[in-house]
Amino acid sequence: MDEDHGGGRANPAALSRAQAMPAEPSAQTVHRPLAQRVTAQLQRFEAWCHHVDIAPDLACDIGSRKWLRGMATFLALSASALALWPDFSAVEAATAMTVKRREREEFRSQSIAPLALGGDSGRHMGASPMVHPLAAVPERPTVELVSTLGQGDSFGRMLERAGLGAGDISQVTRLVQQVLPPSDITSGTQFDITLGQRSAPNAPRELGSLDFRARFDLDLSIERGEGGSLALVRHPIAVDQTPLRIRGTVGSSLYRSARNAGAPIGAIQSYLRAIDKSLSLEDDLTAGDEFDLIVAYKRSAKGERQVGDLLYAGIERGGKPRLQLLRWGKDGQMFAASSIGQPRAVPVGQPVAGRITSHYGMRRHPILGYSRMHAGIDFGASYGSPIYAVADGTVTFSGRHGGHGNYVRLLHGGGLATGYGHMSRIAVSNGTHVRAGQVIGYVGSTGLSTGPHLHFEAYRSGRTINPAGISVVSRPQIDGKERDAFKARMNALLTVQPGEALGSLTPVQSDHAQAAREIDRLAPKKIG
Repeated sequence: MDEDHGGGRANPAALSRAQAMPAEPSAQTVHRPLAQRVTAQLQRFEAWCHHVDIAPDLACDIGSRKWLRGMATFLALSASALALWPDFSAVEAATAMTVKRREREEFRSQSIAPLALGGDSGRHMGASPMVHPLAAVPERPTVELVSTLGQGDSFGRMLERAGLGAGDISQVTRLVQQVLPPSDITSGTQFDITLGQRSAPNAPRELGSLDFRARFDLDLSIERGEGGSLALVRHPIAVDQTPLRIRGTVGSSLYRSARNAGAPIGAIQSYLRAIDKSLSLEDDLTAGDEFDLIVAYKRSAKGERQVGDLLYAGIERGGKPRLQLLRWGKDGQMFAASSIGQPRAVPVGQPVAGRITSHYGMRRHPILGYSRMHAGIDFGASYGSPIYAVADGTVTFSGRHGGHGNYVRLLHGGGLATGYGHMSRIAVSNGTHVRAGQVIGYVGSTGLSTGPHLHFEAYRSGRTINPAGISVVSRPQIDGKERDAFKARMNALLTVQPGEALGSLTPVQSDHAQAAREIDRLAPKKIG
């Protein structure tokens, strides 16, 4: 017993009946539904699994209790999977209906057999006694076909493959030769051929007619007359040869501007190559400049178009011509209008596509180890890059040249000469005349060299000079009567208006146009 705070004796403790007797389970606890009890057990199991982690990573803590528990889970799941492995034994099923032989044959006649068995379908019946075999199979009275002259093929072999006899091939070849040699017919030309009946069994069919495009301005027809002989008929085609002129502003890209103006890709490439020899496409052109190009152009009355060579290339700045190039001469070179004037000094270009790695002057030699005069400019470039002549000239030396390795020297006239060293390969021989921009060799590392580069040097009256900024004298390449013809040709081209060649051209109906109706095609043709 305890004493109270007052120091007196305490009263004995008293418990109620509800406190003394244990609590009886309620009816709700005793009579819980089975579903709730199962759910409670599952929740406790899930909590246990979450706490215990029965599927740990078997690559960690190998040999620990956690790892052994995970291995046991793995083995238990594997054993369960093997125990529940399905059986793949065949299961027999009765057919939906009984199929007799007659019905089976009917089903088979309505199906399509595999290609390996012929791909047959439908019923097949044998010939009855009323069927009599034919002594000969009748042939079509005429055969129309299209034959194409392939690349590397001959005109005669093409006609032979089409089914013509030797006599017809000889006559056709002779008739075509009156207009053009058969070897000049472009590969890919199509021939419309009509073959008639045979003169005898197993004999070649006779040629009824043959039509083809001989040239851009001419169709040829070979037709058989009433007497049985073949005759040649010419069908000229009207052709307009007004050159195609395209102008526009250079803008941010000369190529894209020309394409947007409608210039053909081939003409743009020829134009860029032509002006690149006289101007730098990166440094000498501005967005406000105007380009002007004229190409040969043909239009036929049948609607075909044919783009030819570049005839004129020009650049204008502020309404005044900055560059004018005209195709001239038998070899089709582009000549500048300034080349027909007085001689003038023209700065030379860069001989190789690369960057300057060493300038002209005194320097410490990278191999010899002491300072000496570097009588040229070194251009760093990749091995095998082409080396170009900076101006027209004559090869005075081509071969091995001491420390220069493979070396070429050009004489340009007026006492000026240029040299090109350390080449991997030389492309010109001694005494050859070369033009500006012609490939004379390829970058290498021969001689006293530490890597692939071009050693470029210049000489004036036999003494070395600084190659930077040298100029060559450009003399007129066109003079006299030829100069007047050159000017007349350029003035005639410059009078062509842009887009004039794209005007309407009235088509001309060909004399051998095909008939509109099938019945008309069977009518006999008249020989023109």
